[in-house]
Amino acid sequence: MNPARTAAAWLPEGRTGGGTSERTADGATDPGGAVRAELLTEVLFDGRFDDLHRQWTEVLSRRLFRYQDGLSIPERAELAYTRLRAVNDEVDSVEELVTATDRLVALHEWLGMVDGTLTTLATVHYNLFLGSLLRLDREHVIDPTPFTRLREYGTVLITELGYGNNAAELETTATHRPETDDFVLHTPTAGAQKFMPNTGSAGGRKSGLVAARLIVRGQDCGVFLFLVPLRDERGPLPGIRVRPLSEIPGSAVDHAITSFDRVVVPRTALLAGDHAELTADGSFHSAVGSRRRRFLRSIQRVTTGKLCLSAAALGGARAALTVAVRYGHRRHTFAPASRTGVPVFAYRCHQTRLLGAVARAYAATFLLREAVHACGRGDDRVVAGSGAAGRGTRVEAAVVDVAEAADAEVLVAAAKGWITWQSRDIVTECRERCGAQGLLSANRVVDLFAPIESTITAEGDNLVIWTKAAADMLTGRGYRPPPSDRAASAGPPTDSHHLLDLLVRHESQCLQHARSRLGLPSADPLDRWNHTVNPALELVDAYATRRAAEAYLAAVGRVGDATTRGVLDQLFRLFALQRLAPHAGTLLADGHLTAEAVRELRPAVDRISADLAPHALALVEAFAVPDGILQAPIATEGYAAAYDDPAGPWQAVVVG
Repeated sequence: MNPARTAAAWLPEGRTGGGTSERTADGATDPGGAVRAELLTEVLFDGRFDDLHRQWTEVLSRRLFRYQDGLSIPERAELAYTRLRAVNDEVDSVEELVTATDRLVALHEWLGMVDGTLTTLATVHYNLFLGSLLRLDREHVIDPTPFTRLREYGTVLITELGYGNNAAELETTATHRPETDDFVLHTPTAGAQKFMPNTGSAGGRKSGLVAARLIVRGQDCGVFLFLVPLRDERGPLPGIRVRPLSEIPGSAVDHAITSFDRVVVPRTALLAGDHAELTADGSFHSAVGSRRRRFLRSIQRVTTGKLCLSAAALGGARAALTVAVRYGHRRHTFAPASRTGVPVFAYRCHQTRLLGAVARAYAATFLLREAVHACGRGDDRVVAGSGAAGRGTRVEAAVVDVAEAADAEVLVAAAKGWITWQSRDIVTECRERCGAQGLLSANRVVDLFAPIESTITAEGDNLVIWTKAAADMLTGRGYRPPPSDRAASAGPPTDSHHLLDLLVRHESQCLQHARSRLGLPSADPLDRWNHTVNPALELVDAYATRRAAEAYLAAVGRVGDATTRGVLDQLFRLFALQRLAPHAGTLLADGHLTAEAVRELRPAVDRISADLAPHALALVEAFAVPDGILQAPIATEGYAAAYDDPAGPWQAVVVG
């Protein structure tokens, strides 16, 4: 970008009037006229709302899924298991749901609005348990019917008290006995107790996939998953000890700490997939030389889990925004020189905060779609490609597949952290904008906090998975930096692509800074990494933002109606400006912005918010959240009627 450009050359000016979409004097799209929310729904849901989403909006609007006040934690836990069974009854093919990433992610987008406990149970049962079981049981030795029909719930026991993100080092052992051709599962130390699986009493019969260190003839062969029956209607099975953990506010999942005292399981319990084999004579073979990589192959469904959790958090954020924006139009307050007052949304400070949150929710949605597409392109082909070596074009295909899988892994990790953190910030904003009403569980917003906090921690703590992604990006694994000499986009100087160019330049700055820190001399590898890690994390954030922005602009181009496209374009510009504002100093220092442009950042946000304010209800209507799912009195007309008292003194009829 030419640093000599003035602020007016790339920042938006005010609307120039008119009831239809047109170009303003500075080239920006003027979002006049009526926005077609159904077109925004179409682009937000990738044209597949009817195919992937509508069923769940109808199912989860039923009475069973409505908010119930005053339930105890055990009652809420049992209700969540009952609800999961009801969801399962609506699935035509559980195997297809589990193996089709887009379908599983779509389900979680709606579960995340309704019940955080139910969401956790669904993620564990469908993604981690059934997903791993169906993928690793290549010979179809195990009958999955009890689990697909939910006669028995599945859980997963990986994390140990002493081993979380370093689970490859866990201590639980599964020792092979060649004389009986079975395994003895054992918890050798206090630190090896399985931490936080839902192995409690709620839900009835359960089995688990237990991550344990396979010991064959005294040799440590690495960590694999074993299918282990855990409890029946009477309680834990012999040799299995289950102790409830303390309450998690806002959650009723029956989390527990679980240990094994020399529990014998058959050889069919070992789920070695296609990357290892234990022969009948007790010999272990694996095509994967590294024990750590064997473990990562065993828990591959964690990647899909990151997408499911991102979807659940984002669904909650979209529901909160729908409630808050509607309430902002219905809650009246005082106004200067007004006797009747105005809706609180009439105030610019309310508009900029909520519209900024709406813009981030749109960006997060487009980033989620991009990550799901990438995961679908790279996932299963890596497994097939890894065995293709030695045959010309097959080798090339394998290399491409591995590269695509690495790209997808970095993108999914970056997206998970970005989306779940953004979702938490959005819900926090919505809660505040709803005032005291936002503190009531009946209005749903406050109950979204704990489930979103869980998504930030589960399937890898966000900070840890971003740290790994940062290391991969700095070493060139799964990351192709945008060209540093990328030319400024053509067209009007206010075109949104110029804002994307600035996001690209910010990412390049982050990459350069992180690489310079990595190059600092140090004899201590940890000290060297500590010099680098914070700039590297900024790189991951910039990368996720840029990918979200690219997906966002691509979506703008798919909207046919000019007015609706103009509003979506304005919303993108609000997103981009608010994301660029904290980095204006470095962009100024490197000559990508002028001082005048930096001064105009905040006024530009105000102007765009003023343009978008008349369309706020349509923007959240596009989230397509039915009232049956929202269940929030303040999201409806005449919400005060929910608090009416039929015996109140105002009900009395005055005679005479």
